[in-house]
Amino acid sequence: MELRKLRAGRAITPDEFDLLTDAQLERLVPKRYREYFPGKDFCADGYFYLHDGTAWSFYKGGLLDE
Repeated sequence: MELRKLRAGRAITPDEFDLLTDAQLERLVPKRYREYFPGKDFCADGYFYLHDGTAWSFYKGGLLDE
């Protein structure tokens, strides 16, 4: 599978999520949220929680509640 260019805020598929490393996934998270990225192993169903209780989704490329 050929990976697309990694850009902050870009949605990815579950297959792409499985192939990417922590460092690559971190590049997809906007800078203001990167400090909250816990690593791939702690991203249930492709998302992780921020300090305010909202969640960032790699599959959506944004916050879950937007």
